[in-house]
Amino acid sequence: MFHPLRKTAHRLATAAVVLCATIGGTAPVWAAELLMVEQPGCSWCARWNEEIAPIYPKTAEGAFAPLRRADLRALPDDVALSRRVTFTPTFLIVDQGREMARLEGYPGEDFFWPLLTQLLQQHTSFDPETAQRPTPAPDTAADHNG
Repeated sequence: MFHPLRKTAHRLATAAVVLCATIGGTAPVWAAELLMVEQPGCSWCARWNEEIAPIYPKTAEGAFAPLRRADLRALPDDVALSRRVTFTPTFLIVDQGREMARLEGYPGEDFFWPLLTQLLQQHTSFDPETAQRPTPAPDTAADHNG
């Protein structure tokens, strides 16, 4: 015979497992990432950081392939590259630890977005028409009278 608290704890644990399994089946799983390879003193990296970095996580592309950064001289061991990275910035589309595509250099923001979108469409399941955009954070700087 169960003690009343043990019975309640068992029910709560069972409910938690069912809830986690239900949520786990519908939660987004990011298989792709955008790996930016950069190095100190790279002026095109600095320009990308000014023009794109602040808005990237707020885009459908950023939600689908979150940004990860790596130094040219300290590339991550968990990514299988198709060939050596020579230029910075180089943007690698990585899926399950494997390079799927790359964009070498930064062509400016007018060309970066269409090129990135095209690479994501060609090498992943990204669809800009159905891609989920991140939910904006609530505005905490609302005007207060007083």
